[in-house]
Amino acid sequence: MFIKRFIKYIQFEKKFSVHTVTAYEKDISQFLEFLARVELDIQAISHTHVRSWMIDLLEKGVEAKTINRKISCLRSFYKFLLREQLVLQNPLMQVKVPKIPKRLPVFVEEEKIDMLLDGDNIFNDDFDGIRSRLIIELLYGTGIRLSELISLREMDIDVYEKSIKVLGKRNKERVIPVNFSLMNLISQYVIVKKQQQFDNKSSVLIVTNKGQLVYPKFIYRVVKAYLSLVSTNEKKGPHTLRHSFATALLNRGADMNAIKELLGHASLAATQVYTHNSVERLKLVYKQAHPKA
Repeated sequence: MFIKRFIKYIQFEKKFSVHTVTAYEKDISQFLEFLARVELDIQAISHTHVRSWMIDLLEKGVEAKTINRKISCLRSFYKFLLREQLVLQNPLMQVKVPKIPKRLPVFVEEEKIDMLLDGDNIFNDDFDGIRSRLIIELLYGTGIRLSELISLREMDIDVYEKSIKVLGKRNKERVIPVNFSLMNLISQYVIVKKQQQFDNKSSVLIVTNKGQLVYPKFIYRVVKAYLSLVSTNEKKGPHTLRHSFATALLNRGADMNAIKELLGHASLAATQVYTHNSVERLKLVYKQAHPKA
């Protein structure tokens, strides 16, 4: 089947991340299911059929951002099919994606994060409590992605240089500095982790109570539970802490290119979205403090 050849292509030649490969496979399978439902063949469709699929998704309540991602996936798929001479034309050439309303990244204010991390009796002193605190502090203190946190290994921690080595998108490595208190917390956690005497000695830093690799929902639950103590934001996931990390750096005058490197963004355009949050903060300060505001 064409899809299997394409998946191998993006997995081994393009070296896409596991998360991206999974998402691409799911999106293409969903499109093929639609074609089967309307009794169409992948080699014989036109742009009108792709538009019909988009309308079908919109009617089911799928957001414009998600649809754009799916169309981007299909563009890559058909480029591959053309290259392999498996189709004669690319139906995506005449397809326009729906406009996405601009949304500012959701973040938690520094004061609220400080309340969470400096508050008394918030995190327990047992393995669960120390692990939960480490999850929050790593996400907020380094800005790493959920997938990067899950795959972080003990050998990626450099105690002497006070830094961590992260494997990001497209298998691109980057080194992120870690402050003294976070490094101490990591060292404390590693000690407590060894004391659990798990049957399987995992090299991965964050593990479950059985010593197994943590999964995304596990991290989501931890982050949401603790952010709910200090924030009323609707979004309270790991990415909220990544946004909070970037916004805090920008508000304190950090260079945009430096933030880009710390976040592991491929282009500066992805990082510049945080300038909007900074401008909004300046507007608020101006309105509250200026006599003519």
